[in-house]
Amino acid sequence: MPSPSTTIRPRSAAEIGNWDYEADVVVAGYGVAGAAAAVEAARAGADVLVLERTGGWGGAAALAGGFLYLGGGTPIQKACGFEDSAENMHAFLRAAMGPGADENRLADYCTNSVEHFEWLVGCGVPFKPSFYGEPGWEPPGDDGLMYTGGENAYPFTRIATPAPRGHVPQMLDKRTGEKGGGYMLMKPLVDTAASLGVRSAYDMRVQCLVIEADGRVVGVVAKQYGKEVTVRARRGVVLATGSFAYNEEMVAQYAPRINGRPAASVEEHDGQAIRMAQALGADLAHMDATEVAIFVDPQLIVRGILVNGRGQRYVAEDTYPGRVGQLTLYQQDNEAFLVIDAEAHEEAMGRPSATPELLRPPTWVCESVAELEHEMGLPSGSLQATVAAYNDGAARGEDALLHKKPEWLRPIGSPIGAIDLRGHTGGFTLGGLRTTLDAEVVHVSGEPIPGLFAAGRSTFGLAAWGYASGISLGDSSFYGRRAGRSAAKG
Repeated sequence: MPSPSTTIRPRSAAEIGNWDYEADVVVAGYGVAGAAAAVEAARAGADVLVLERTGGWGGAAALAGGFLYLGGGTPIQKACGFEDSAENMHAFLRAAMGPGADENRLADYCTNSVEHFEWLVGCGVPFKPSFYGEPGWEPPGDDGLMYTGGENAYPFTRIATPAPRGHVPQMLDKRTGEKGGGYMLMKPLVDTAASLGVRSAYDMRVQCLVIEADGRVVGVVAKQYGKEVTVRARRGVVLATGSFAYNEEMVAQYAPRINGRPAASVEEHDGQAIRMAQALGADLAHMDATEVAIFVDPQLIVRGILVNGRGQRYVAEDTYPGRVGQLTLYQQDNEAFLVIDAEAHEEAMGRPSATPELLRPPTWVCESVAELEHEMGLPSGSLQATVAAYNDGAARGEDALLHKKPEWLRPIGSPIGAIDLRGHTGGFTLGGLRTTLDAEVVHVSGEPIPGLFAAGRSTFGLAAWGYASGISLGDSSFYGRRAGRSAAKG
């Protein structure tokens, strides 16, 4: 049996006598990036074939909450009473997406965000013009708009005018990770693709690319039920098979801090497309960047204070929980405790939440801060000083240290408890193949690899060392469209 390194090496087209399948455009992966690519390639007049590794379409997108990060003045934003512009959206993303975020890509996405929303609606994706204003990972009902990046929290309130941009497809009876709004994103896109004549072949795991003597990509080799299958692409190949979050070797090499704790991804995210393109000399970007979730409900977080292993606060608790996760893992050595009193905890437990399994009971409960500090094993006097300073500011309605909004400021009383969150983070990778704004895969020389295109989490996207929920589905579908159009041109 060939080794993995042998398997991903490109195959010469001259070696292939007969092609098992042929199409103008071959798309590898039937998640949101692949579906968007298929739709746009078909609308451009191409014969399209989608190869999917599993037994059906959907990928990670179908299991997700379904958020798409869109703004600039979408009809949903306007209907909910929020003003926004491409410039305002760009100002926020420039600050929130972290160091290394591609300025041209951010500007491109923001400028065309409203048009992309209209495209999704045109494909049948439903959005309800209603705003969900509670803290949470996603709306528990079918509301269509929510803050998903800390836009209304410090420091971003001083950088851009707050506007919610998390657009979620309308869906009732949601269950996180099982039946989310992502299904109502994927189903209309797949139906649209089918109506345009897009073909699909399932249980097809791509192995390597096929190239002509001049280096142009003209197809792929796949495995179906253990049998090798050759697929010719007359105009182009689109790689859309997801991230490398479940490839332990790649994670250990590029993003070791999340090794062994993948989240918000599926096991098929094994980096195969990245490795196949690397074998052709494809360039990479942001391979060390990750998004990190912290596994506790935001309804609890905002009502308490988060402290590190030294008993000190380190983040405003009313910001985007993904930002909390990143700061916890990377700046606090994955050590965090949520300190909260009994009244606030009881109040949070009674609020609507999309993630009830993350409404955690306290690990310790004590009558005084000093006693709690001792039980938690924190340095003597550390938590007492932190709570005293916080309570003093809360009584005045201000958080001079971290600028938590006044609406969430309330002195912490007694009984007082703490939830142990050490190690309670997980993440997914944000890096991948370097692509142009037209979704062409870039060689390490700086030139596009002819015939090869990519989109989604197999590429680097809008986010570098920052994130907002909806960025992945947003840029995956947006640049999936670009990939489909570019591939159709040949």
